[in-house]
Amino acid sequence: MKKLITTSILYTAITAVLLGIVYPLAVTGLAHLIYPRQAAGELIEKNGQLIGSSLIGQSFTGPTYFHSRPSAAGTGYDASSSSGSNLAPTSKALIDNVKARVDASVAAEKATAAVPVDLVTASASGLDPDITPAAALYQAPRIAQQRHLSEAAVEDLVRQHTTPRQFGLLGEPRVNVLELNLALDALTPNR
Repeated sequence: MKKLITTSILYTAITAVLLGIVYPLAVTGLAHLIYPRQAAGELIEKNGQLIGSSLIGQSFTGPTYFHSRPSAAGTGYDASSSSGSNLAPTSKALIDNVKARVDASVAAEKATAAVPVDLVTASASGLDPDITPAAALYQAPRIAQQRHLSEAAVEDLVRQHTTPRQFGLLGEPRVNVLELNLALDALTPNR
């Protein structure tokens, strides 16, 4: 019996070290060798300063920037509190939130077109860095006016930063808001 207990303890210790320490370190090291940017969190730097990640959304509220999806994560885009609102589609609180966001978006954009759904609803994680091309194009007139650009130039910038479906069929076309706003700043500095 003593031999069985000793064997089981040794087996548990060996597998814990191999699968709990060695394997994760090996996979992480391999990921950093093969995909260094992705393994590091796809961090984006500007002028040597870290400004964000292309994988985690940020709040852009100024009139000169494209706005992200609303976030239900903590106080907004808080990766330590990643979650959706968990409100049911029939929830009065959800309906009131969406109505308020629609009213705010219509007022900010001075638009008569329907507001794209991703500008008034939070993603499941609350950290979505992307919006649909329709949501970006919906904001183009405001951006053009605020940045003293033509709408065509802003729409062209949106098209240049639209990521198509992966392999032509997986997912939906999307625009990374941080990368789009950085390209906008490169085109015309924020005024």
